[in-house]
Amino acid sequence: MESFVKRNIPTLFFAIALALTLSACTTPSQDSGKLQVVTTIGQIADAAQNIGGDLIEVTPLMGPGVDPHLYVASEGDVTTLQNADVILYNGLFLEAQMVGILEQISEYKTVVAVAESIPAERLLASPVYPDEHDPHVWFDVQLWQFVVEEVRDTLMAADPENAAAFEANAAAYLAELDTLDSYVQSQAERLPADQRILITAHDAFNYFGRAYGFEVMGLQGISTQSEASTSDVQELATTIVERQVPAVFIESSVPVRTVEALQEAVRARGHEVAIGGQLFSDAMGSPDTPEGTYLGMVRHNIDTIVGALLGGN
Repeated sequence: MESFVKRNIPTLFFAIALALTLSACTTPSQDSGKLQVVTTIGQIADAAQNIGGDLIEVTPLMGPGVDPHLYVASEGDVTTLQNADVILYNGLFLEAQMVGILEQISEYKTVVAVAESIPAERLLASPVYPDEHDPHVWFDVQLWQFVVEEVRDTLMAADPENAAAFEANAAAYLAELDTLDSYVQSQAERLPADQRILITAHDAFNYFGRAYGFEVMGLQGISTQSEASTSDVQELATTIVERQVPAVFIESSVPVRTVEALQEAVRARGHEVAIGGQLFSDAMGSPDTPEGTYLGMVRHNIDTIVGALLGGN
C-alpha cells in the first residue's frame, strides 16, 4: 500500500478534493426513470448495455483510442460521476490514475470493481506492480463472463424491480459469449502451435495467450506508463528474425511509433516483418461499428491475428 500511495500522491489529493466537491453537490440523478450507469472502459459499458437494455442509461468515460492506464478524470467527469446511480470500473489497477477518486466516491455511491470478482487463482500476476494482477482480463472470454455476472448482480441489486429482466438479458448474453469463445478457439487452431506468436505494442494479451495457446510478447509492459527502451526493441527484433515471425501488430490505444521502430530494427537485420493490422486492446472501436462492441472487437482481433500470421495480409 505504501508504494501505491507514493506513486499516486497527486491522484489521492485530487480524490479528496473531488469527494468534498461531490458531497457538497445536491444535483440529483437524471430524472429519466432509468438507472444511470457510468463505466470507465467501453468493454464494461457494452456488458452493462447488453444486460440493462432500455431499462438503463450507460455512459462510458473512456471512448475509442483512450488509454485507461493514463486516463485522469476531467472536470466534466466529476459531473457525470455525480449524476450516476451506479459506477462500474475494471479494477486490478487498470484505471491507475482514478483509483483514489473511485475509492472516495464508493463511500456514498455504488461503485464496483467488476474484474475483481474473478477468482484470484484465475488471475495472472503483474510483472510491474507487486501484489497486483494483470488487469486485461477481457481477452479471455471465459474470464469476462465473471465480469458480466458481476455487472448483472450489481444492476439487480440497484434496481430490484427490473431484476428478472436483467437476469434474462444476462443469460442470453452469456450464451453469446460461449459461442464467441468457441469461435476464438477454432480460429486459433487454424495456426500451427509454433506459429502462434503474438507481438504487440504493449503486454496486454497475456490472458489471450494463456486461453488460446499463443506466446505473447509486448514492447512495453502491461501498463503503457513505461516506454520501450532501445534494448527492448533490439532484443525483440532478434527474436523475430530468429523465429521468422511474419507479422507484428499495432494497437488502437497505443502510439504506433514503437512498433515502427521494431519493424526498422528487424529490417536492419535483413528480415521483413509486416504490420499485420490494428488490434483493439485497452479500448474498443468506434460506436456503431462491429468493433465498437465486445463481441465484434474480439472477433476482429482473432481474425486479424490469424490472417496475418497465416500470411493472409
